[in-house]
Order: sequence, then C-alpha cells, then structure tokens
Amino acid sequence: MKPRARRAPTTFESKVYAAARRIPRGRTRSYGWVARRAGKPGAARAAGNALNRNPFAPRVPCHRVVRSDGRLGGFARGPAAKRRLLEREGVVIRNGKVAGSRNDQGSSRSRNAQRETRNVG
Repeated sequence: MKPRARRAPTTFESKVYAAARRIPRGRTRSYGWVARRAGKPGAARAAGNALNRNPFAPRVPCHRVVRSDGRLGGFARGPAAKRRLLEREGVVIRNGKVAGSRNDQGSSRSRNAQRETRNVG
C-alpha cells in the first residue's frame, strides 16, 4: 500500500492550527473555542477533525484542545498520550476530565463571570 501524499491545509484548517497555537502551555480550550477563533462557530467537530490531521505537531499543540465538558476528547496518538502531554504541562485530570481548566466551557468560573471579564477594558 502506498503512503498517502500530504496535501496543503485548507484555509479553515490553517485557522484552526493558528488558534491552537495561541493556547498557552498548561491551559486547555474546547473544540468549540477553536472553531469560533477559526471563524466557524458551529464547526467544533470540523475543528477536531482538522486537529486530528495536524501535520505541524508539536508546534501546533492539538493536545491542549478538549471537549466542552472537560473530557479529553480524541487525539491521533491515543488518549493515554494526550493525558501524559497535558499532565506534563501541569494540567490536572480527575475522573477523565480536566479539573479547574480555563476551558471556555467547563471552567470553574461561571459563564457570566467570563463574559464580564471579556467586556472589561
């Protein structure tokens, strides 16, 4: 079987990779957050698919993107590898979920507090 040729990322995929690069070490964001930053608010699943094809790892830290409920979600190298990478960065994972993440949803802060913070200044 021949190996598949790599294709250039689509415009959307490039925007997804750029959004993922902005996630700081030791922090997580949801697939929905990434999709919104890529200009497609309803495309969380498409953002996940793009990250699964990420040809730029580790420069594009796709392991920092998790589900909106805090669960880890998918990872091309498997869930154990994703967990190891996150824990190595200091992310605490309890019962299969990111604990106290600064995820856009599933954060320890309320959505209203997040909105107020965004609207300041």
